[in-house]
Amino acid sequence: MAMSAAFKAGNLSGFAHWTRIQAQEKGCHALILFNHVCERGGAVSLEPIAAPPSEFGSPGETLEQVLERERFLTESVNVLMNLAVKESDNASRVMLQWLLTAQTEAEAAVSHVVARMHQVRGGGNALFMMNRSLGARAFTVPSPLTNKK
Repeated sequence: MAMSAAFKAGNLSGFAHWTRIQAQEKGCHALILFNHVCERGGAVSLEPIAAPPSEFGSPGETLEQVLERERFLTESVNVLMNLAVKESDNASRVMLQWLLTAQTEAEAAVSHVVARMHQVRGGGNALFMMNRSLGARAFTVPSPLTNKK
């Protein structure tokens, strides 16, 4: 959300919209994990997190940070998947496979946006067009959350 706010402050409303949807998707993924742990009788412990930065570099640098975060999240899900396999926790493996697929798709999508940003290189009309394109992104509630009570 901090990146979205920074883009909004920089008059890049399409970039702001796109990063806000990224944040919504990550929140949904966290909720899927939360629901899974609770449904299996596990205890959830929420720890404080540090405030995100409030200033970022150029749009390209900011998108690179998004990609780094996506890669970190993909690796984190892989670690959880390896643990589920080791523990023969098939229910967790099913949930994590869905999450890993979604995360891999998200990483690829962000990588594509970063590549497009590299093509833009100076801004101008190309940046305006990219801003408009990113603003058209729609949010969809992930399927594991659509049937929850």
